[in-house]
Amino acid sequence: MDTAAMSNQKPVGETPSSVTDATNHSDLDSPSTIYIDPEKEKKILRKFDYLVLPQFVVILVLAYLDRSNIGNARIFGFEEDLSLQGNEFANISSLFYVTYVVFEMPWVLALKRWGANTVLAVAIISWSAVVIGTGFIHNYTQALVMRLLLGLTEAGVFPALSFIISTIYPRESQSKRIAVLYGATAIAGAFGGLIAYGIQLMGDRHGLEAWRWLFIVEGVISVGIGLLCWASLPKNAQDAWFLKEDEKQLMRDRRTRDVAYTGSGKFAWSFVRMALTDTMVWVASISLFCAGIPLFGFGLFLPTIIRGLGFEDLQVNYLTIPVYIMACVILAIATSVSDRLKKRAAIVILPPIVVITGYAIAIGTPVAGAGYFAMFLCSGVYSFNAILVAWVANNVKPDHKRSAALPLFISIANTSGIAASQVYPTFTAPRYIMGNAISLAMEFSAVCGIGVIWYILRRRNQIKAKQRAEGVTDNGEIGDKSLDFEYIL
Repeated sequence: MDTAAMSNQKPVGETPSSVTDATNHSDLDSPSTIYIDPEKEKKILRKFDYLVLPQFVVILVLAYLDRSNIGNARIFGFEEDLSLQGNEFANISSLFYVTYVVFEMPWVLALKRWGANTVLAVAIISWSAVVIGTGFIHNYTQALVMRLLLGLTEAGVFPALSFIISTIYPRESQSKRIAVLYGATAIAGAFGGLIAYGIQLMGDRHGLEAWRWLFIVEGVISVGIGLLCWASLPKNAQDAWFLKEDEKQLMRDRRTRDVAYTGSGKFAWSFVRMALTDTMVWVASISLFCAGIPLFGFGLFLPTIIRGLGFEDLQVNYLTIPVYIMACVILAIATSVSDRLKKRAAIVILPPIVVITGYAIAIGTPVAGAGYFAMFLCSGVYSFNAILVAWVANNVKPDHKRSAALPLFISIANTSGIAASQVYPTFTAPRYIMGNAISLAMEFSAVCGIGVIWYILRRRNQIKAKQRAEGVTDNGEIGDKSLDFEYIL
């Protein structure tokens, strides 16, 4: 929410040199003596919790409904009506991530420039139009085009919302807010199953098949919500419409106080270079890529997996609902504990143990009941990703570096969606052992990456501690590598 609209506003106590030189050391790392009333700050943050976070949930629920409804459409006869052959359904699912990955960073940089309300409203209305259009396609080529357009229009939503959260909340409390974003994807799965079940019962209407109505109905709903978001979302945190004037001033003062973490409003390409050359960001990207394969595979193919366990088509969509509810419960517990203990690495490695156990059960037994129970364990897949995203956001400063690092980090990870779309091919039905085995292996690999990230950050903290002990006051670095910044482990 810290947009370029703030770039022409000189924070209290900022020197002219810090405004004109975006990479100036004093601009990024100078100490501040500004006092912020903690109780008043908590009151303001609660306003964001009540008035902004729910909107984020709605936006992501819509995004994931509109993205993953192709999995429910498959149950309704999407493949048969489009005469798809072989691996063409997987190709349609995969191509979404091509444009999705390419356009993530431009969307976030646009949000930084023009504000949350405008950019997110444009994104929502654009992807809604694409979803509605998907209800009228008739062949494989048209399906490919629509999925590419959907990836382009949805690309920036998740990294943009993650970035906004990192500019509003203290580092120690960001995990449970980012968990809200991942929880929204799980809620979307539950709602998707419920909506799909209702439309499936409705059947064909006015010469259109049920799967076409699924796209049309969800797309129309999204258009209306997009217009509401343009009116109700604030442009940035400092000038949010629901804040009183003294509260707005407190947010401006807090930004000045935290300039070492947030930086000034002036953009420079050096911040992008800082993000591109940070080893921690790349290692985290690889770890999130590995975790993304089971995450995307779970969201896209859960109806397919449950049908493969032996359940009837009409049962499949409503059987996904309790699984996604369990995902929200696990997510809430893991992220709340992480924030409370102010620990990331020690907590983030726990949910994958449950997930790996779930996939092992699904692989090892043909019993439908046991396989369905395994899906409840696998639903813990959301928790790892939520805490890891928060961990990276906690440890990247200033805001402009974070606005580049987060979409870079998430976009690399999202290429896993291409692979995830291919790991449950039709010929491996009904039990899809290959896909479940790949998901298990990749979740384990993601956990290994956590150890590497922890080592990198711990080593950086140790070096800074040694320098401070030796009397060093300036190590010549800027951003999170500066001497006064301590990485959260």
